[in-house]
Amino acid sequence: VLYLQQAEVTRERVYAMHQSSIDGVEDMSTLAELHEAAIMHNLYQRYQKDSIYTNIGSILAAVNPYKQIPGMYDLDRVELYSRHHIGELPPHIFAVANECYRCIWKRHDSQCVLISGESGAGKTESTKLLLQFLSVMSQNSAGTPPSEKTTRVEQSIVQSSPIMEAFGNAKTVYNNNSSRFGKFIQLHFSQSGNIHGGCIVDCILLCPALCPHNI
Repeated sequence: VLYLQQAEVTRERVYAMHQSSIDGVEDMSTLAELHEAAIMHNLYQRYQKDSIYTNIGSILAAVNPYKQIPGMYDLDRVELYSRHHIGELPPHIFAVANECYRCIWKRHDSQCVLISGESGAGKTESTKLLLQFLSVMSQNSAGTPPSEKTTRVEQSIVQSSPIMEAFGNAKTVYNNNSSRFGKFIQLHFSQSGNIHGGCIVDCILLCPALCPHNI
C-alpha cells in the first residue's frame, strides 16, 4: 500500500537536481548542481552500494559503514591501488596513500594528509589504513618477502595506536571507542622508499572525558 502525503515547503528549501546528482558520481566536483542536498543524496546513493569513498576534487570523503566490507582493505586491494595513479580506480583511501607515496619516493616531496571529521566518523581507522598501506609499500621497496613480518620501525608505528587508545580514548554517545586527543604522525622515508623512522605527537587531550574532575 502506497500512501502519498502533500507538504508545503519554502523556496529556500527547494534545490535543483541534475540527473548526475540522482544517479550518483565518484567525484562530486563533477556534479552539475553542487549544493548540500545533491552532496547528501550522492553520498547516500553510494553508501547504499557499499561505496563508502567519494572524491570531491582532491579531497576524499569517507562515510563510516559501521560494518566489515569483505575485500575492502586486504592485501590484494593494496597491491591493486599501488599499481595505478589516483583517479584510475574508484575512490579509496589507498589511492590517497599511494599518491602520497609516489610523491615521496619519486619526486622526494614531503606530503601531508589531514584527516578530519565528527566523532565516530572513522578518523582513527582511516589513519591505521594509511599506515597499513605505507607499511606494505615500505616492505616492497626494501624487498621484504610478504611472508616475513614488518621491520621494527614499521611494527612500532602501526602497533602504537592501541597503546595510545588505551590511555586517550573514552566512550561517547556516538562512539564506544572515541579518541579524546589529536595525533600528529610523522614518517621518515629513505631514498629507496622504505620507512626508517617516525614520531607521534599527541595534542589537545580532553582530560575531563577521561577522568573525574577532581583528579
